[in-house]
Amino acid sequence: MRGKIIFLIFTSIIFCSAPEESGANRKTNVIVTILPQAEFVEKAGGEYVDVSVMVPRGTDPHTYEPTPSQLKKAASADLYFKLGSGVEFELAWMDKIASLNKNLTIINTSEGVELLDKDPHIWLSPKNAIIMVGSIRDALIAKDPQREKMYQKNAEAYIKELSRLDAEIKEKLAHKQNRIFMVFHPSWGYFARDYDLKEISIEIEGKEPTIAGLKKVIDEARETGVKEIFTSPQFSQRSAEVVAKEINGRVVSVDPLSKNYVENLKYIADILKKEID
Repeated sequence: MRGKIIFLIFTSIIFCSAPEESGANRKTNVIVTILPQAEFVEKAGGEYVDVSVMVPRGTDPHTYEPTPSQLKKAASADLYFKLGSGVEFELAWMDKIASLNKNLTIINTSEGVELLDKDPHIWLSPKNAIIMVGSIRDALIAKDPQREKMYQKNAEAYIKELSRLDAEIKEKLAHKQNRIFMVFHPSWGYFARDYDLKEISIEIEGKEPTIAGLKKVIDEARETGVKEIFTSPQFSQRSAEVVAKEINGRVVSVDPLSKNYVENLKYIADILKKEID
């Protein structure tokens, strides 16, 4: 209901926007859902993109509702790069955003990605990120063809960096015996698939576990030798702390929505390498 009220209020003031910049220096105005996508767009677009993120740092894309100022920004944007993988923010808001801007081109960056059931976190795989950057590059070229060579060059350089990242993570985790890690929120399914790991989640279908569910997770952690529970800053750590105490382990915060994409995944891989040694 709150989202509908925000949307109705906003539609009454939507056309009070500032005049658009014109000429050779005009940037392509881009909207993305989450911060890692902003990194992808900025790497491909360089100085000729102006990127706005709908789900800001520290908030949950499963529950977040946009502000009127964010909707106003989207109403004058050129491109929206959506995840297209089933994240709740997009399911709730994409049609509304599209209705505010008839000139908005919406690109589904999950096209070409092999989707996992009930896991919208497609960006947490360098292989998927490469596909997403390719889609971003092609859309920027279609919208701004005079800068095609620059977009091609930028994207190629970043795709090479992502390929090196993939190879580095694979090497770090290649010879580990225990391939299991435990998380509160199941964000890392694509990462686990890429590197032959198994993710165990405390949270079940978006809900805190029951007492019986917690006992089952604690027993599984003991059986598998897990000693670290990975949590995200967007979610409560309470259940993770209970499990960690019972197994004499610790809670480690890792952010699946960090904008510093390459360094963040290197950090995750380093932690997992130590955890599953």
